Amino acid sequence: MAAHDGGGVEEDQAGSTSPCPSAAEAAAAAAIARAARPPRPGRDKRLGVRHPLKHRRFRAGGKAAGAREVGEATTVAEATAMGAPKGSDEDDEARYICGGWKSDDGRMSCGYSSFRGRRANMEDFYDIKSSKVDDKQINLFGIFDGHGGSHAAEYLKKHLFENLLKHPSFITDTKSAISETYRKTDSDFLDAETNINREDGSTASTAIFVGNHIYVANVGDSRTVMSKAGKAIALSNDHKPNRKDERKRIENAGGVVTWSGTWRVGGVLAMSRAFGNRFLKRFIVAEPEVQEQEIDDGLEFLILASDGLWDVVSNEHAVAFVKAEEGPEAAARKLAEIAFARGSTDNITCIVVKFLSHDSASSGERS
Repeated sequence: MAAHDGGGVEEDQAGSTSPCPSAAEAAAAAAIARAARPPRPGRDKRLGVRHPLKHRRFRAGGKAAGAREVGEATTVAEATAMGAPKGSDEDDEARYICGGWKSDDGRMSCGYSSFRGRRANMEDFYDIKSSKVDDKQINLFGIFDGHGGSHAAEYLKKHLFENLLKHPSFITDTKSAISETYRKTDSDFLDAETNINREDGSTASTAIFVGNHIYVANVGDSRTVMSKAGKAIALSNDHKPNRKDERKRIENAGGVVTWSGTWRVGGVLAMSRAFGNRFLKRFIVAEPEVQEQEIDDGLEFLILASDGLWDVVSNEHAVAFVKAEEGPEAAARKLAEIAFARGSTDNITCIVVKFLSHDSASSGERS
């Protein structure tokens, strides 16, 4: 099986591949667009704000100042006041990365935005790759949300897709190749970590395009949502300890799920699957749940994001916000701005992948 690098986004996350708007410009643009946005869908009462401090204990009760419930409105005045963090332009630039990418065949384009937000440290990473394997076009997108440190998320950015593309069954049995690669990469990370006392961990929400099929693989509580025929459809299910199937699996392995402000494995981790987390590895597995979709005319775009977005924006509202923007780059920036304005206290990283019509792709090729 021959693999050839077809390019893609390979920049250092300390910098940007395209200029981002200044903090003031981003805030003003967000306020104007928010005032003109279309009516939002009805509130999904099944979704609530999850506490973002996934690996830390905290006092139960209360919520962060300025934090909003999912679906709660943001006024223009509040968006202007909260749309960008206070600080120097240099500090803002160091915390905010955005850009875009378009596939060689013109079938899709994407925008990405990664924002440190109110956190002291940046633990989110993302990866976008394009390649060819056995003459098939391969496009890969991933969000990696670290906890307890950034080592695990950074390791996944560097190695997960690289390992997958090398798997001998990647083309012939893609689902099995994804599962085996996830588990092997998790094991490799634990073996490579020289400090056995570190408890770094990470989610992984990935969308892997092989020909005319999409494979969405998820570990943890990052999420991938698609817009199909105008509807928001989740392509991944958050791995939370209070999920009935996850709780049963953990307890069968000898673990416990307890309430400490939110449901936690062993009273520590607020997710039930992750890469890393050495001391909880018996219960916190890196086995992905994989969903397969065929690309058709009804598929409009995908949103991959860390829970810094999903804690404060519902699936339906995220889709509505993306539809209101002209392109995926602007949409990815808008999602990060809205999450911050709504009081998200976590890192915020989003990728928006837009599917171009055959006519658009043909037009792009001619130009």
